[in-house]
Amino acid sequence: MTALDTGTDDLHAEIDDGVAVITMNRPERRNALSDAMLSALGTVLAQVEPDESVGSVVLTGAGGAFCAGGDVKGMAARPRDRSDDNPGRSLDAAIHRQRLSQRATSGRLWSMPKPTIAAIGGPAAGAGLSLALACDLRYAVPGAVLTTAFSRVAFAGDYGGTWFLTQLVGSGKAKELYYFSERLSAEDAQQLGIVNAIFPPADFEREVMAKARRLAEGWRTAT
Repeated sequence: MTALDTGTDDLHAEIDDGVAVITMNRPERRNALSDAMLSALGTVLAQVEPDESVGSVVLTGAGGAFCAGGDVKGMAARPRDRSDDNPGRSLDAAIHRQRLSQRATSGRLWSMPKPTIAAIGGPAAGAGLSLALACDLRYAVPGAVLTTAFSRVAFAGDYGGTWFLTQLVGSGKAKELYYFSERLSAEDAQQLGIVNAIFPPADFEREVMAKARRLAEGWRTAT
């Protein structure tokens, strides 16, 4: 097992027998996405993509959650960037940074030429759900809850979730899930084709890693 230096405690990463295991690590906030976590996630994904020792990637969360999405409390506490010279410039820069972050994380997961798995060991909401949807496969525990969540905080869906979900369940159902932010159980998500399989908590890590190692040992697409 080889630990990867992510530069932050908000994200852990290691290579375990051909599988890159990336763990979002803010359990006290249900692994809500911090700037440090997102930056590190983009860096780690870029690092493991061309790594010949890595055959598959598992994205998971610490402490019984997958990811609660954006850190709304952290956003509210963040000081506003006020520019008297050009008020629009800071907004444009923020939008551009957001685009770069989405391309480096969910965008790279989606386009990764190696199989990617979201191990959903607990709640997955908002942009956290988007990251799971960007993966090729999704496995969950029975108690996991999935929700788009954005309508509850008056935000538009981001990190590609609206497009990813449409590919899985079709346009009509995806719109319904985003408009109303329904909470889906793991079983409901499996019936819709969002979750591939559900494993008991006691067997969850072992089952997911067995799938990931089987993929890592298979044929690989050249990077």
